[in-house]
Amino acid sequence: MRCISVYTKDFGVFSDVYEQILALNLAEDEEAEVDGITVSDAGKVDEGYIENMRQKPEVAVLRVKKHDATILQHGDVFEILLPSPAGSEEAETSEETETA
Repeated sequence: MRCISVYTKDFGVFSDVYEQILALNLAEDEEAEVDGITVSDAGKVDEGYIENMRQKPEVAVLRVKKHDATILQHGDVFEILLPSPAGSEEAETSEETETA
């Protein structure tokens, strides 16, 4: 899963920029600013990350079916978790196989 970090604790502000963030094509570890809010592609996380975070009482979990996204809110950050693009995991697997 791809993780995009959005540095704000204000849900209203996050909601206002959510669609713009999804439209960005950030590279891994790339940072951008959307309406004064810092956004960065935090790379890939495994499926277990959501379950681990879900167990913490200070973490709010939201599901957006329209985008097949999970949003975690904790502290001063929202994390948008999106499925990895089709074929990207296969490419990683074949790279690992070739170098092994």
